[in-house]
Amino acid sequence: MIIARLIYYLYCLPDVRPTTGKMELGQEAHDKEQERAARRSLNRYGLSEGETLTNLYLESEKLGLRGKVDLCLKTNDNPEQSWELIPVDYKLTTHKMGHHFQMQLLAYGLLLQEKYGLLVRRGFLYAIPTRKATEIKFTEKMKATLQKEVAQMQKLTFHEQMPDATTEQAKCGSCEFRRFCNDVF
Repeated sequence: MIIARLIYYLYCLPDVRPTTGKMELGQEAHDKEQERAARRSLNRYGLSEGETLTNLYLESEKLGLRGKVDLCLKTNDNPEQSWELIPVDYKLTTHKMGHHFQMQLLAYGLLLQEKYGLLVRRGFLYAIPTRKATEIKFTEKMKATLQKEVAQMQKLTFHEQMPDATTEQAKCGSCEFRRFCNDVF
């Protein structure tokens, strides 16, 4: 399920995005994690060898997606398979990383696959506070879901109409756009 209002604000009103303290803390933690990642082995991802690429900006008209991948692992760790690319997305959370994080990771994987023509079967969501990497295997069902959600986002941004408020209003408390909605408290 897409977060419709967030998509609306980000794409239909891109110049009004406020920066919150939480966002600044997240960026600082992300930058520190990038520095640590450059010195680490790939053991936390279950790999014995490979290359790392950081902050890759990717865009695809065909997929209707764009984004910046925090970390990409390129490995031939399994000699029975061809080279593999593995996206890693850093998150500053101790909570369960839900559906939208998995869809974002899959989107990065599809962008990498299109750009480099290498297999992308999985990715990792990396929780900065706990330094734990959770593997997410990319399934055909996930890919179909992402395709539907991208189509919904494109429709929403094309029509530029304010979507209904979320039913999960607890999320509004930490949203940078909460002062713009005026119909949620």
